[in-house]
Amino acid sequence: MTLRILAASDIHGDMKLAEALAKKAQKEKVDLVVLCGDLTYAESSTKGIIGPFVKKNKKVLLIPGNHETVATADFLAEMYSAVNLHGYSIKMKDVGFFGCGSANIGKFQLNETEIYDTLKKGFKYVKDTKKKVMITHVHPADSLIERFTSVFPGSKGVTKAIKEMKPDLVLCGHVHEAEGIEDRIGDTRIINVGRNGRVLEI
Repeated sequence: MTLRILAASDIHGDMKLAEALAKKAQKEKVDLVVLCGDLTYAESSTKGIIGPFVKKNKKVLLIPGNHETVATADFLAEMYSAVNLHGYSIKMKDVGFFGCGSANIGKFQLNETEIYDTLKKGFKYVKDTKKKVMITHVHPADSLIERFTSVFPGSKGVTKAIKEMKPDLVLCGHVHEAEGIEDRIGDTRIINVGRNGRVLEI
């Protein structure tokens, strides 16, 4: 049974964009909306980012980016009955989602060991699911996405997790210029979902 999702990143408090993405989610009849971090712009403008999706009766999974704290992501998740996947996991149909927010650079950052350990924490609960989807804000080191930026380094912690945990799919954001770029590490497909979002079937 396939799961249809809309994944987007880097909304940065843009309420018009959130509304447009919510309309897209409804039109495309997705089962799930996944937001890959940087929901706000430096912790401001949280109002109205998750609400539009909830109004369309869409279940939302989210992680913090490097523009908001885990506490803010928890607050948004609690307020809108969404799920913060940072160090956490959830199963839907035969698909296991697990994630790590923040990044290795920026206002709210984690080091590489913390990124890896956070992913490992969520992974252990979904390791036996048929399909596994890793949600991160930062892109993996040594991936094609790195070539689109000289400012944002990829994460060695994410790359290590991909090689060890072998998820089927990694959804990330962070590098706006790399929106839509796809790559592979081993058998894992990696997509920078970008601000305009991607509809995917898993």
